[in-house]
Amino acid sequence: MRQAPADRRASIVAWRQLTDILAQRGNQLGDADIRRSLHALAVLRPDIPETVRRDCARAIARHGRFAPLVAFYANDVPAVSAIMLRDARLPEADWLALLPATGAMARSVLAGRRDLPRAVTRALASLGSGSVALPQPATMAQDDPVPATEMPVAAEAEAGPSQISELVRRIDKYQSTRSQPDLPRAPRAAFLFETGADGVIHWVDGVTRGAVIGLSIAEAAFGGEPGTDGVAAGAFRQRAEIINARMLLEGTPAEAGEWRFSALPWFDPATGQFRGYRASARRPQRNETPYGRTASEDSGDSIRQLIHELRSPLNAISGFAQIISGQMFGPVNQSYRAMAETIVADAASVQSIIDDLETAARTSVAVAAPLPEEVVDIGAIVTQVESDLAALLADQRVDLSISRVGGPFLGLAGDAATRRMVGRLLTALIDVSEPGAILVGQLVTESRHDDMLQLRIVRPATIRFATAADLLDPGFSPEGEAPGAAVLSLGFSLRLVDSLARGCGGRLDIGHNALTLHLPSANSKAEVGLEVQQGE
Repeated sequence: MRQAPADRRASIVAWRQLTDILAQRGNQLGDADIRRSLHALAVLRPDIPETVRRDCARAIARHGRFAPLVAFYANDVPAVSAIMLRDARLPEADWLALLPATGAMARSVLAGRRDLPRAVTRALASLGSGSVALPQPATMAQDDPVPATEMPVAAEAEAGPSQISELVRRIDKYQSTRSQPDLPRAPRAAFLFETGADGVIHWVDGVTRGAVIGLSIAEAAFGGEPGTDGVAAGAFRQRAEIINARMLLEGTPAEAGEWRFSALPWFDPATGQFRGYRASARRPQRNETPYGRTASEDSGDSIRQLIHELRSPLNAISGFAQIISGQMFGPVNQSYRAMAETIVADAASVQSIIDDLETAARTSVAVAAPLPEEVVDIGAIVTQVESDLAALLADQRVDLSISRVGGPFLGLAGDAATRRMVGRLLTALIDVSEPGAILVGQLVTESRHDDMLQLRIVRPATIRFATAADLLDPGFSPEGEAPGAAVLSLGFSLRLVDSLARGCGGRLDIGHNALTLHLPSANSKAEVGLEVQQGE
């Protein structure tokens, strides 16, 4: 209602939307919104083709429970009003309030019904035969069995603007005498929606239709545009269940922003044909807040408390598995020993993840304690990390090639922190690389960057065109395949690396072609200059 339709197509869309909203939720709206909606329909009606108005009447007639909308359609041309009045279902009190707002032709349709309440039938009879128009043998709608009779002379006299004014006046009077209390209109924290087989949302309940209708879950939205994330797009391609995918909406404060939705595909029971998704959406919880959103003051304490609660059972599981594996309580079957060794290895992996979470919680504090500075050989650390990742590279069928440019590669950072930064960065990029890909990088010392060492890794093809905001978003997935995503997302890993680097005076830059880890150099300018001269 805030927007003036720019063309005929926009007017038809607005007409359908207003009709649908009033038919479904008219009894829950306030009087001011109802008056504005009916006035908007009255203004739009001259520009809406009769076929469209007939189709809308046919769609809502059997489900029409909102008397003012039924009255509005009842005062349309006979071909439209007859469709609505033949099938509308209203309470007795609403029919009695509606009769004075209908014309002679509309009452003639009602007089032919045999399912109206007895009081309504008596009211029609009490109006007399003069209030009921006899059908005229005029035109017949080609695609509708109801005769499109002409209005009598008396009705034609009322067909101008005065008819609309009188209709609105009568509806206002009806609304003012209605005993139904106004329902609270507080913003809702959830809504329902359905999509078609193409993934486009065509039905919604709980928020403004204009904010959701027309969005697609089949394609991921980028650049902050309204839509859904890659998780939903990937699940849609497989016709799989969607769990807690992200959705971004625009509109009023009550509906704009981020939502989480879960959805199930549904199929035609007769043919088995895929028909779309049925979904429910909710506002995200605190632990689902994406990167860049302001965190609460106690978020770090909450994460540390969670980590403490995770470590206790993990240590117990790992300890018992080590007892079984080491046969400390006596001989153990080989299959149980192998299972215990697998549990120990898995526990170590989970422990590494917990350590990363703890580091992220610690480095996210506003004033973080600087990491102890020590001179480490970053070149040797990179070589060691390459060796440690050999099994992962073989499993993912990815080749890693990091060349050295310049040297020496002495840095001012903690040994453990440097190993974690390099290892987490390479692991995250290997996870998102395609099988058969080659991950190329350089470890660089240059005279013009003598205060920093640089580890440059060329972007894998899967994230070649992703923006920096996407890469730092924990909900981002290059392929949208949630089951194949890493345990810790790419966004989490990159933010962890950047936090660790800044703790020792470095940083992680996300460029168009490469990701570059800058670390403080321990090489003197003279040493760098000498190496450059020797290289030349």
